[in-house]
Amino acid sequence: MDYNKFLDEILTSLIHEDGSDLHLGTGRKPAVRINGQLVFLSNKEVLKQDDMVSILKILLGKDKTDKFMEDKEIDFSFTFKGTTHLRGNAFFQRGGICIALRLVPKAKTFEELNLPAVLKTFAMKKQGFFLVVGPVGQGKSTTLSTMVNYVNKESTTHIITIEDPIEYVYSQEKSIIDQREIGLDTKDFPEALKAAFREDVNVILIGEMRNIETIGAAVTAAETGHLVFSTLHTNNAPQTIDRIIDSFPANQQDQIRLQLASSLVGILSQRLIPRVTGGRIPAFELLINNNAVANLIREKRTHEINTVIETSSEQGMIDMNRYLVDLVAKGEITLESAYQYSFNPKALERLL
Repeated sequence: MDYNKFLDEILTSLIHEDGSDLHLGTGRKPAVRINGQLVFLSNKEVLKQDDMVSILKILLGKDKTDKFMEDKEIDFSFTFKGTTHLRGNAFFQRGGICIALRLVPKAKTFEELNLPAVLKTFAMKKQGFFLVVGPVGQGKSTTLSTMVNYVNKESTTHIITIEDPIEYVYSQEKSIIDQREIGLDTKDFPEALKAAFREDVNVILIGEMRNIETIGAAVTAAETGHLVFSTLHTNNAPQTIDRIIDSFPANQQDQIRLQLASSLVGILSQRLIPRVTGGRIPAFELLINNNAVANLIREKRTHEINTVIETSSEQGMIDMNRYLVDLVAKGEITLESAYQYSFNPKALERLL
């Protein structure tokens, strides 16, 4: 098999079909994810272990492939034809090699992605902590890339991204953008964050907060005059706040709670929902940290935050259920999808 030709054909097809992911694995045919659904490529052969090793050498190079064979898993990025960027993960299952590749779209505008215009105000904050949350594959990184690129276009600042691996590659406009990849440009997230304090940075994008050292450094950075963007795999705003606090030992939780109450500026939770006309459309919950929310965080009453979101639309907050109802009314999504993606279906029913 000509493996360069194989990858060229399969990645070109993924792009033309507006797919999001490519799955390759020993003992099965390749599959692509289109509009959230996996589709096996019937015109391709079942891949063997030797095929997977040869494909890995193209994606990773020999040295990283050797390291993968020893470590059994690896995160990586790959650039296709100089313009299309993909992030990948290779792993073993039942002794066979598997590869998952995700297509990284080029940074788009708020309007192209149907993002709430209020997010532009968060992008232009001078300091604070802004999180985009949701399950895997719901467009969190895409939303943050749009916010970072908006800063890049609208202000003269120094932006540093810390990622594992780098996803979106930005073209510098008004800002300086330095992109640091874990393992290549820096040892780990905590070390890169510590270094950022000495790099005259204004905006920091942390690809993912994976441990308490990273979370603690991110909150401190937001407190000390930096605008910090990051993601978490949580469902909604209250759960996100609880997850951050609970990740710390009991004797540190009161301190992090106070820091979070003062440094947090907002939390956006998003879902990509099947569109009636095809494709997917985002739906959102947006928490804005006002005095009422800050008090609830300090007083360990995060369970009351949902009520604040539901009753504060005039302040720019977005309630997921109301957003879903609006999408149903516009004919963008079905009622069934609204119930499926609602955080609180009983409350949704009362709005319909």
